[in-house]
Amino acid sequence: MAFIDEHRSRFGVEPICRVLTEHGCRIAPSGYYAARNRPDSARSVRDREVASLIEAVFWDRNRGRGISGPRKVWRLLHRDGVEVARCTVERLMRVQGLRGTRRGKQFITTRPDAAATRPPDHVQRNFRAERPNELWVVDFTYVPTWSGMAFTAFVTDVFSRRIVGWRTMSRMPTDLPLDALEMALWVRERAGQDVAGVIQHSDAGAQYTALRYSERLADVGAIASIGTVGDSYDNALAETVVGLYKTECVKIDGPFRTADELEYATLSWVHWFNENRLHSSIGYLTPIEMEDLYYRENTTQEQPLLGELTLH
Repeated sequence: MAFIDEHRSRFGVEPICRVLTEHGCRIAPSGYYAARNRPDSARSVRDREVASLIEAVFWDRNRGRGISGPRKVWRLLHRDGVEVARCTVERLMRVQGLRGTRRGKQFITTRPDAAATRPPDHVQRNFRAERPNELWVVDFTYVPTWSGMAFTAFVTDVFSRRIVGWRTMSRMPTDLPLDALEMALWVRERAGQDVAGVIQHSDAGAQYTALRYSERLADVGAIASIGTVGDSYDNALAETVVGLYKTECVKIDGPFRTADELEYATLSWVHWFNENRLHSSIGYLTPIEMEDLYYRENTTQEQPLLGELTLH
């Protein structure tokens, strides 16, 4: 069809069909005209409608963010009441050239302090929790900017996958993860939640074994837990959060001129991560939805609204 449409004004339909037939591509002029005048099939009409919805969801900064794959886009469409098969979403996204981002190689930033006393590993790679504030994992990473290296630390609640604390700085002293911890404690205190007894799991980096950090954990009744040196699997969930941050924020919104620009982008990403990103590990809910569901099912007292843009 496209070939005939392209050359019909120069050679005419009948001559083109005759030459094509002579070369083994049998097509009659009447067949060409019938196909040209035939109305669109129900499938092609539906494909156009769904493709438009897919594109809208995929590029929405508060939903697909331009990084969601077919599985997440399909789930988001279902939330909008759009009944469509997952294989259809996969097929149409291929046609549209839309694809989710994939995480690349991870880099290790852990610098252990051989002289520091390390708590035991209370997690043993079992990153599961039955309620919020039972287990937090923490880690930090580096991001190159035009004005030098910047660093971002995270505190993540294992139960809901919610990032409850974070901090971006242009250097990585003990203040970096400590500020992220302080945010996490403030967010939970503001929501009226007791964090005493929470296990806070980290790698063996010097920032997490520092005396100031250990004393702050003890002040709130948190239990420190540290994995072995040089083994990323001992803190795999925190490494996953860092990998998602690099893929979904740094790679998409960068490059950044300064640590301040990175901090603003991180703020936007963390808000989306907590409020809008669907997590397969918690049944394709958002972290905020997961915590709201827990408190609705397990408490009768009214819970404050979880988080705000400037905090999470």
